[in-house]
Amino acid sequence: MQQFKYTINGNIYHVTVNKLEDTLAEVEVNGTPYKVLMDKPVKKQAKTLKRPVQALTTTTIVTTPLPVASRPAGVLSGGSVKSPLPGIILSIDCKVGDAVKKGQKLLILEAMKMENTIASDREGIISEIKVNKGESVLEGADLVILK
Repeated sequence: MQQFKYTINGNIYHVTVNKLEDTLAEVEVNGTPYKVLMDKPVKKQAKTLKRPVQALTTTTIVTTPLPVASRPAGVLSGGSVKSPLPGIILSIDCKVGDAVKKGQKLLILEAMKMENTIASDREGIISEIKVNKGESVLEGADLVILK
C-alpha cells in the first residue's frame, strides 16, 4: 500500500494505492474508493538485497501517473454534493441557508466544453458552498454541503 498527499488548486488530496494488477489500480482519494484503468500495465522491477548468507529477491512496483478515475455509482458521503467530473464552475445558483429539494439545480459545471447542471441528490439545507465561480475542480471534489 502506497500513500501520497497532493495539493491541487489549494485542495488537499490524500491518495492511497491499495492494489495494482496489470492495468487496474484500486485507489482511495480522500476516503472514496476508485477503480482506475491504466493505459499501460504496471511495471515490476526486481531488486536484490544482500545478506551475509544468501540473496533475497523482492519485487518493487513502479507505477505510471494514474489517469482520472470514474466515480463509483451510488456513493454518497456526509451530506456533500460532489463533482461528477473535473471542470470549471460557471455559476452558483444557490446560497447558504437555502432549502433545496432533490433534483434542484445547485450550480453549473463546464467540463469538456459542455455545461453540466449539478443538482441536489437529496433534500436539505445548504450549510456550506465549497467552491467559487470560475474555480477549477477535480472529480469527486466537494461542491456543496447539505445538512
